[in-house]
Amino acid sequence: MRRRDLIAVGTVALAGAAATSALASESAAPAEGVTLNISGVGLPVIADGRLRNYVFVTVKLTLGPGADATAMRGKDPFFRDALVRTAHRAPFTVPGDWTSLNENAINAAMVAIANVVSGPGSVVKSEVLMQTPRRRTGVPGGA
Repeated sequence: MRRRDLIAVGTVALAGAAATSALASESAAPAEGVTLNISGVGLPVIADGRLRNYVFVTVKLTLGPGADATAMRGKDPFFRDALVRTAHRAPFTVPGDWTSLNENAINAAMVAIANVVSGPGSVVKSEVLMQTPRRRTGVPGGA
């Protein structure tokens, strides 16, 4: 076989393999919705009726199919305000731990807040990505 034919066959085979792997990766990729991150929200830790600490949280909201990401970014201050007000009204405190908050309660509150702020179905899922306590030492549950 001539060298020119060998190079041509190798190039065609390589291009076909790359196209096949690209199609496989597109079909295997999960259909993740558009997300909105709300970061740096300081929520109180209240124990025995006293303010003990603050925990700064980052929350990721997965938007619904009909939600506009640009419009939702404009509502970020409303989400923050409603979350802080909810946390002061009914704290997300974990009993015996002043360095973390109840993630399930935060997620449920964020979905409920989203239904009021931006309409029903605008947010389908909420997830707490990170919790950073203000004080880490000298408090129960701290390292």
